[in-house]
Amino acid sequence: MFRAMSFTPPPPDCPLCPRLVAFREQNRINYPAFFNAPVPPFGELNAQLLIVGLAPGLQGANQTGRPFTGDYAGIILYDSLLKSGFAEGDYLATLPESVKGRIREGGNFQWKSESQGGFRLHNCRITNAVRCVPPENKPENDEIKQCNVFLKNEIAAMPNLKVITSLGLISHNAVLKATGHKVGYAKFTHGGMHKLTDTITLLDTYHCSRYNINTGRLTQAMFDEIIERAKKLLGA
Repeated sequence: MFRAMSFTPPPPDCPLCPRLVAFREQNRINYPAFFNAPVPPFGELNAQLLIVGLAPGLQGANQTGRPFTGDYAGIILYDSLLKSGFAEGDYLATLPESVKGRIREGGNFQWKSESQGGFRLHNCRITNAVRCVPPENKPENDEIKQCNVFLKNEIAAMPNLKVITSLGLISHNAVLKATGHKVGYAKFTHGGMHKLTDTITLLDTYHCSRYNINTGRLTQAMFDEIIERAKKLLGA
């Protein structure tokens, strides 16, 4: 796998996927205060851990402009990152009050943070397999394929990368393709680990979505264990 010196995310008006372009344009009319553009990654390129989600949520990252910021999945993800030392700060304090109320609604959790300052990641970067919000949170195969070049270039631009944590099957398959593997190279299983290169390991988990949490397919404790395993793989 080649190594790049830098990474260029998709432009605000990326034209690659006509259906997503049309949805983005409609959202700019319906929600003019939202970010409504391909959501850039969060965290530094020199990080050793890369977390790859599926796509921005309409009222999550598509609203705030930061991956997993403003939706229920972000609560699960960032809580684990805070516990494991991959993040610092108060995640909720960075959000508008309207967003705080919406993502707390129906949640059986208590956000805990020792810091009340800005929210930062440490040795961790978060991105998505698809950079634009898709209708009904379901990207189509052609859209996943079109956007894969950005994931490929992003991975290649991370010189210290050791662990990629994929959130769900679509992310898993996107990472395999971005690193030059066929989908059949490694089967997705929660907790599964696969060597992608001599230095990079893929670690899989169920997506930390509200659906998976509410149905019991995934728990906060199960997700915490995955992030802790990623930390151990880094030797931290």
